[in-house]
Amino acid sequence: MSERTLYDKVWDKHTVSKLESGQDQVFIGLHLIHEVTTPQAFAMLEELDANVAFPDRTVATVDHIIPTLSLLRPLEDQQAELMMASLEQNVEKFGIRFLNKNSQMQGIVHVIGPELGLSQPGMTIACGDSHTSTHGAMGALGFGIGTTEVGHVLASQTLSLNRLKVRRIEVNGDLQGGVLPKDVILRIIHDLGIKGGIGHAYEYAGTVFDNMDMEGRMTVCNMSIEGGARIGYVNPDKTTFDYLSGREFAPKGDDFKKAQVFWESIASDTDAKYDDTFEILADSIEPMVTWGINPGQSIGLSDSLPDPSVFSGEDIKTAEKGFEFMGLKPGTPIRDTKIDVAFLGSCTNSRISDLREGARIISGKKVNSKVRMLVVPGSQKVKRQAEEEGLDKIFEEAGAEWRDAGCSMCLGMNPDKLIGAERSISSSNRNFIGRQGSPRGKTHLASPAIVAASAIEGRIADPREF
Repeated sequence: MSERTLYDKVWDKHTVSKLESGQDQVFIGLHLIHEVTTPQAFAMLEELDANVAFPDRTVATVDHIIPTLSLLRPLEDQQAELMMASLEQNVEKFGIRFLNKNSQMQGIVHVIGPELGLSQPGMTIACGDSHTSTHGAMGALGFGIGTTEVGHVLASQTLSLNRLKVRRIEVNGDLQGGVLPKDVILRIIHDLGIKGGIGHAYEYAGTVFDNMDMEGRMTVCNMSIEGGARIGYVNPDKTTFDYLSGREFAPKGDDFKKAQVFWESIASDTDAKYDDTFEILADSIEPMVTWGINPGQSIGLSDSLPDPSVFSGEDIKTAEKGFEFMGLKPGTPIRDTKIDVAFLGSCTNSRISDLREGARIISGKKVNSKVRMLVVPGSQKVKRQAEEEGLDKIFEEAGAEWRDAGCSMCLGMNPDKLIGAERSISSSNRNFIGRQGSPRGKTHLASPAIVAASAIEGRIADPREF
């Protein structure tokens, strides 16, 4: 059993009691909510005649179902309009801070939490969205929860949780040119598998993470869930503190100094005990892209597609299904696979550094005439910053569509969807069948650099050539 890790320290500080089930009752320091998983949760409160226990620890936004072209009300999608209206009514009723479009702070919940300083080291954070692991980049424990659990947190500010094992994942050395944090996490999931992290928290460490900026750490932690881990985190350090300094909801002045002392104290001790460790050499990682129907089915851009026989057990059938659905053949290169759509956005890769990387690749060039490219900032704040830097003009002049903040084409819950059997190169986090809105749509996950390069070429392309 792990000892003296950040996970152990934060867990112990937030454990309220030991339950008869054997689970721990864990206090949740910050509850982030959005329009999709809350209607039923608030209905539960109504049935119980209960109130929100800590409205000051609850923050709401809209992101999943909102259109990124126009937010004229009522929304065309009646179900989406009902979700929006329900959230609006409930935040007013219970006195919950609501970061809507008018606030100028709206955005994807896992983008705005860190960028506004709501997410801080040593916190326990819950949200009705699986990618709450993103907030682990701050040195927090971020739990993605279901609708029933959302209701439970609203009513009690606690969760009933099983204690996890802690795996330390070290990536040491220097990354090759063109290799981004998205490539790092895709390689980790490739090596450990989509079920490899079940029952675990992933602690990311080593020189690569020491040198990685906060937005890159968020990308990695975001996809921890795709490797089966419940949470992923990076120990807080100077990079974390510099990032938080001056953020809207971060401590100020002497309070910041006091907070930093605590933040430093909850980092894993140098002699911390882990349940196991896993190591990767940084220079062995190249730009990665998925070829199949889960995030673990990926290869480096210079590799050929694997033969299903190299897998074992259920993975053989999954590989065969992946090849059949994606229309690809073992032994062939992934490069040059034609695409129809390029999507740069999602809670994984829609921050300012992601947009800068995409703009760097595409500047002065044109999106292929047979490709539809959507560029969707992760928040209103990111959108404003990108426009101040002229990134919107770079994308628009190249022929890409510049949109408002939202989840967009990451999932099929808003108007931004694949059509028919379109093939997409996407900076998002899931390539499941139907994920981008069409039951026949095909999704390849990749970094913002690969997305931009592929949009230009009209095929899966290598950003190292740009």
